[in-house]
Amino acid sequence: MKARTVLGTALGTVGAAIVGNRLLKRRAGDLENPFTGVERTHRWRGIEVAYTVAGDPNDPDMLLCHGVHAGASSHEFRAVFERLAEEYHVYAVDLPGFGRTDRPPLVYSPTLYAEFIRDFANDVTDEPILAASSLTGSFAVQAADEADISELVLICPTDDTGATRPWVQRLLRTPVVGTTLFNVLASKPSIRYFYDRDGYYDPDRLDESAVEYAWRSAHQPGARYAPASFAAGMLDPGAGSERVESEERHDAEHTLDEFDLATELAALDVPTTLIWGRDAELVPLRDGRDLAEAADLDLVVIDYATQLPHAEHPDEFVAYLTAELLEGGADDADIDIGDR
Repeated sequence: MKARTVLGTALGTVGAAIVGNRLLKRRAGDLENPFTGVERTHRWRGIEVAYTVAGDPNDPDMLLCHGVHAGASSHEFRAVFERLAEEYHVYAVDLPGFGRTDRPPLVYSPTLYAEFIRDFANDVTDEPILAASSLTGSFAVQAADEADISELVLICPTDDTGATRPWVQRLLRTPVVGTTLFNVLASKPSIRYFYDRDGYYDPDRLDESAVEYAWRSAHQPGARYAPASFAAGMLDPGAGSERVESEERHDAEHTLDEFDLATELAALDVPTTLIWGRDAELVPLRDGRDLAEAADLDLVVIDYATQLPHAEHPDEFVAYLTAELLEGGADDADIDIGDR
């Protein structure tokens, strides 16, 4: 009798989880394009990649690549997209596994994203200025050697999100338990906490529509696969010494190449500017100063900002890009934007 009770409780719990997961997916609905522009798709290795283009085709191309987290998408650049389109031919892309792009059940890796950025820049754009945020900044640096990129603008770039935990990836990829856990991690309170803690200096600047869009993005079909690799620390290009077991072939192992962001930036033959929020804690300003010094790069510091200075202070961000990049670059190694 007790065994039957335990079994019945377990089946009821699983059934409730399945129903709950389906209801959340239904509530999220289809994800609309956050931009005003021409919607296009680009087929890359069988993946339909969604992107939006705006601006005069005769202006310099600019490619915007968002950061990586549970609800990530090109919506990150919504506050600056139309403003940048006044001076640039702007492309905002949803990376594979995110936003309105396909999310197949791949084991996502830093190599996949670096190769995607390389191929998209070469095949879709014309020698773009590439602006990339957070971990995607490292993917952009990996891609830059083989991509036709005129300049890099890296926003709080990092190559380290913590220890590698393959079991986290395997757990989040499981059908019922993984989906349920991911729905908790990608709940609106969790997303709001991420933005309040690490995204915005002033939470009052956070538009509730950004939380809503991130939540809906995180509840599209297949949404957990790419963030599973991120949560497991397996999207870090710097995780070179770790042995990572493939989810599709349990008997196969591969080793990621060693990667150090400062070393790669110093060796890179592409003009690069770093942009940092002065009050960033997840990737603190001291990291930006160390990178700028090691690679002899310009560092732009935006006051009253953390990880997303372009979202929180779009006027300052756009003013720098239009004034400095179009007019020949900055002269100072460390430029402060703000009144502090």
